[in-house]
Amino acid sequence: MLYYLFTWLDKMNIPGAGMFWYTSFRALSVAILALLISSIFGNKFIDALKRRQIAETQRDASIDPFGVSKIGVPSMGGIIIIVSILIPCLLLGKLHNTYMILMLVTTVWLGLLGFADDYIKVFRRKKDGLKGKFKIVAQLGLGLIVGLTLYYVPDVVIRENIEVNQNNEIVHVVHAKKDIKSTQTTIPFFKENNLDYCEAFNFLNNTAWKRKCGWILFVAVTIFVVMAVSNGANLNDGMDGMAAGNSAIIGVGLGILAYVSSHLEFARYLNIMYIPGSEELVVFICAFIGALIGFLWYNSYPAQVFMGDTGSLTIGGIIAVFAIIIHKELLIPILCGVFLVENLSVILQVQTAKWGTKHGKKLRIFKRAPIHDHFRTTKAQLDSQISYFWTKPNNVYHESKITIRFWIVTILLVAIALITLKIR
Repeated sequence: MLYYLFTWLDKMNIPGAGMFWYTSFRALSVAILALLISSIFGNKFIDALKRRQIAETQRDASIDPFGVSKIGVPSMGGIIIIVSILIPCLLLGKLHNTYMILMLVTTVWLGLLGFADDYIKVFRRKKDGLKGKFKIVAQLGLGLIVGLTLYYVPDVVIRENIEVNQNNEIVHVVHAKKDIKSTQTTIPFFKENNLDYCEAFNFLNNTAWKRKCGWILFVAVTIFVVMAVSNGANLNDGMDGMAAGNSAIIGVGLGILAYVSSHLEFARYLNIMYIPGSEELVVFICAFIGALIGFLWYNSYPAQVFMGDTGSLTIGGIIAVFAIIIHKELLIPILCGVFLVENLSVILQVQTAKWGTKHGKKLRIFKRAPIHDHFRTTKAQLDSQISYFWTKPNNVYHESKITIRFWIVTILLVAIALITLKIR
């Protein structure tokens, strides 16, 4: 809203109003504003949650190896994150930009889904919350909205790379002068670094059908990525500051990728596709990072509030949709490697337990899943009737140490993801 006001003021030659034309100014402004909203007004929101006793049933001191009790800590703190993202973006963002609209829709959509889940847990006292099928349908719906919007909206285009060769060597890279709609995405570590989903249907002789099938595959990938990353972030939210810190670090990596994709010269230099209009994503991701850092003021150990599914599902979905928009969804296994491992640890644990039950045995791979719980579980807490494949380390770690080490791993993974822009 302020963007349009100051644009009008700039046309009237009001001094200083032209600053709002600069993406860098608005990006830093939303980051500061989001951080202030999250940290300052978050305190009042937490007090309101405590007065209304809005808290999930958390683990008590008797089952924690360090005797940490978390009974009575307010949940649904993800509302702080959502509000801290929405207000700065609505004030300083270009609300006619398709990418900004998609990110705002994603934030509200998954925020409402997570809120419904937390509401059932807190107010109806149902530990499992919203039924899994409803979550899947909602995530499926968001994936369809994102995928079909990117397909049908004319503004969603890219500018392809053109490599200029001399003597079988690439001299330099230029971008085509014409913007096109495309199902291309970036492949890490490969010289021919763009993959077109349409190429999966080269066996079709009809070019029109080939393009349509390519878009269908792209929408299917979008749905899968949204579901996988949002659920991964949800599983990662098991320790104070864990999901918020990891997501903020991932957000920095995505912001850098969005910035270079929106800058014609940087995109040419790095030989990546140029995405017109994606600079507005930098504004959004700065609000995202600011909101999460401000939330850490209260969510770091010992937590004064938990984000709940309201926060974890939302931040996971934001990361997924953001990566899809900038055509970097194949970098997610690297960027979100921690989320991936959390997902895999739960899948492996569940499937091992089912296989053991089928064969009359009690088997587990980890002491506990998701994987972060494995590192804070003592051998004394294990069931003597169950066989565990991996019980190392012998000593348990405090959750603050586990959290910080997961942050360090995420920083390393984000750095690797950025390096892939040059390693091919």
